[in-house]
Amino acid sequence: MSKIKLSKDFIRNTVKRALNEDLYPSGDITSNLVKNNKVIKVKLLSNQNAIIGGLLFAKQAFDLIDSKIRFVIKKKDGSSVKKGSLIATIEGKAKNILIAERVALNFLSHISGIATKTNKFVKLAGKKCKICCTRKTIPNMRVIQKYAVKLGGGTNHRFNLSDEFLIKDNHIASSDIKNLVSTAIKNKQGRKITVEVDNLKQLKTILGLKFNTVIFDNMSIRNLKTGVKIAKKYYETEASGNINLKTVKSVAITGVDRISVGSITHSATAVDLKLEI
Repeated sequence: MSKIKLSKDFIRNTVKRALNEDLYPSGDITSNLVKNNKVIKVKLLSNQNAIIGGLLFAKQAFDLIDSKIRFVIKKKDGSSVKKGSLIATIEGKAKNILIAERVALNFLSHISGIATKTNKFVKLAGKKCKICCTRKTIPNMRVIQKYAVKLGGGTNHRFNLSDEFLIKDNHIASSDIKNLVSTAIKNKQGRKITVEVDNLKQLKTILGLKFNTVIFDNMSIRNLKTGVKIAKKYYETEASGNINLKTVKSVAITGVDRISVGSITHSATAVDLKLEI
């Protein structure tokens, strides 16, 4: 799997694009009404229990607007915080803090939201079952969103289409499952092979072929238990398909190794954070 790296350059360039989006073409015309150079100290607070993430993105937002702004981090990325917790303090010219405020909070609230939702799934699934993200991410935000999943205790699935073979339902509908798997084995060149099945007949068709992981998609708990029992001596097992916080525990109890959940990236609610002057 491709390694996710959040280098200083990556963070800086990502935040710079976000600021350009917010400030083009005339800057913050409202904050420009503040003519004085008053220096203020602001508290960054959480309005809810959460897993915090994205602090370096927030820090970079203020730094790009005014390098003299002091952003002091009080909690690390991945920290579990309570409602009312102090996350950071920001000190500098009021006008410049106001300019960077929304971009900084947008990164923080989104990354924290994914980390927080992921962590809820992780706790319910237990220690023996991993929670994995998918490719259901906002375009051009995948690195950040998969980073957030890791903060929440989740596991990253493949990063892109080149990472591994993942033979899914539409591939199978367009061809023959056994031929697809056999061809992948011949062409794997060190890559992992994952095969998605939606019934036990498909599983039995490919049982014994040398691939890595079988995904049971949208299966009943009963069939999932049977599938895991059949496949576990040969393959890593994974469950997917409309799994939510109400159902994840019952899925994990089947003995499946992994559960993939698209909603942790595509439907995570932003964490409620605020700057308090």
